Amino acid sequence: MAEPSTESLPVAAQAAAPLAAIVPTDLKALGESIAAAVPGGIVVSHEVALGELTVTVRREGLIEAMTVLRDSPAFACEQCMDICGVDWPDRAERFEVVYNLLSLTHNHRIRVVTSTDESTPVPSVHGIWPAASWYERETWDMYGVVFSGQPDLRRILTDYGFEGHPLRKDFPLTGYVEVRYDEERKQVVYEPVQLTQDFRSFDFLSPWEAMTTLPGDEKAHRTQPEPQK
Repeated sequence: MAEPSTESLPVAAQAAAPLAAIVPTDLKALGESIAAAVPGGIVVSHEVALGELTVTVRREGLIEAMTVLRDSPAFACEQCMDICGVDWPDRAERFEVVYNLLSLTHNHRIRVVTSTDESTPVPSVHGIWPAASWYERETWDMYGVVFSGQPDLRRILTDYGFEGHPLRKDFPLTGYVEVRYDEERKQVVYEPVQLTQDFRSFDFLSPWEAMTTLPGDEKAHRTQPEPQK
């Protein structure tokens, strides 16, 4: 059976027809294509879960893998939409660095994951996607992941002089310092966290359960006059 001609299709559909032959629509097949295109065993694994493709790569080959994903016509990930972190304290390499890539050409998303520890740097991808500088700064600020080759690795979400990295699992929920405005000094001051125990006893009841009477209940107890016959 002859394949239908694309001459009758709209111009946009005709332009997309050759790309459909290059890029597999099945995410599992897309993962296999990525594993085959990235050389040297850089791709550790690829899996599809909840309708999303996740590709795990070795830290040492991150730049090579990302370059293939951006430059290869089969993947064409023109944008790095986000970089975030995940903390697994029980692992030797406790941090996962997650890259969410978008291809406008093929309308697909690819999640790339690599791992590291507290001291081993991850290669910066700001040379591939310049906008990644902000995301790498956020990941360093929140998790303490170091990015080698990043020329502007400064805090971006916390204040100057902030101690620690707030999204690590071992960071205390109360933090280390509290901030308040001192009326006498006319400035913002930083002080060690003080949790007054008098205000920390909870009965775990909702406001409605704690109230035995509600406004207006007294009307229900009034003697109602009998209706006149």
